[in-house]
Amino acid sequence: MTILVTGGAGYIGGHMVLGLLDAGEDVVVLDNMTNGTSLAVQDKAPLIVGDIGDYETVSSVLRTHEIEAVIHFAAQLITPDLYEDPLQYYLANTTKSRTLLAAASDHGIRRIIFSGTAAVYGDPEVNPVPETARINPISPYGTSKLITEYMLRDLSAVSDLNYVTLRYFNVAGADPRGRYGQSTTKTTLLVQIAAQAALGLRPRMEIFGDDYPTIDGTCVRDYIHVTDLIDAHLAALRHLRGGGDNLTLNCGYGRGYSVKQILEMAMQVSGNTFEIHKGPRRRGDAVEVVADASRIREVLGWTPRFDDVETIVSHAVNWEKTLQRRREFDRRL
Repeated sequence: MTILVTGGAGYIGGHMVLGLLDAGEDVVVLDNMTNGTSLAVQDKAPLIVGDIGDYETVSSVLRTHEIEAVIHFAAQLITPDLYEDPLQYYLANTTKSRTLLAAASDHGIRRIIFSGTAAVYGDPEVNPVPETARINPISPYGTSKLITEYMLRDLSAVSDLNYVTLRYFNVAGADPRGRYGQSTTKTTLLVQIAAQAALGLRPRMEIFGDDYPTIDGTCVRDYIHVTDLIDAHLAALRHLRGGGDNLTLNCGYGRGYSVKQILEMAMQVSGNTFEIHKGPRRRGDAVEVVADASRIREVLGWTPRFDDVETIVSHAVNWEKTLQRRREFDRRL
């Protein structure tokens, strides 16, 4: 049987494909390549270029490849125009997910792992924030992903579907073996942007607000290594295969780092410095969001291997160096 990875040519989805292949699984990828990259495409995992919002395409993939489970990453990512066109998030993250779930239900798929987000907590009242905390998204992104959580819950209540929703905190880093990493030029991920600045690929870094009530005035986040996150998905798959119940779990380490601390680490790891400009606060930025991730450790037996911010930033910098070498080689051709 085969695992379908939607959005498997993206940053996290591409790492998921590597993790599944390393585990000896059969994998097929469905990606419309809006945010995907050819660097994520693996020979052993067929890529179907198509949209999860197309019922016939999804049905064909499920039928043709004898899909056992779906790991759903495909989504509209957070971009600077988040509040300019909020309906794009509801189309990509809610409406299209509804089509995917309808096709999965019609074809008898019984296991789904969903790429959730800590954005459902908004600006939490307590940190570390547990799964039982008040749900209060403050962005269209968080709300659009939350609605898919509700759709999974309601569909499961009337069918044989079992699911695990993993609420990611801030995903960062790259494959420790150097096979893949964040490769899109329009990334909004702080660690990756800092790595690019440290290597001279960006003229400067901008801090959005330095007057928050935190250790140094900048926002605090819980950064999780992408490979540890993939291990959490593999544990979730084992859980569902073993007949486990539906779960909604946080994915983080339980420690937060400020924006300034991440920038300082990027300079330390690379041995380079870069300009830092201070800008105004951005709408929708929570002050501090740190995971209470005790439940995933207890329920799934998940044990992170790269729980170290220096390691996370180092892997991001190393991947950017790899991309630089590839670009230089391509220019010579």
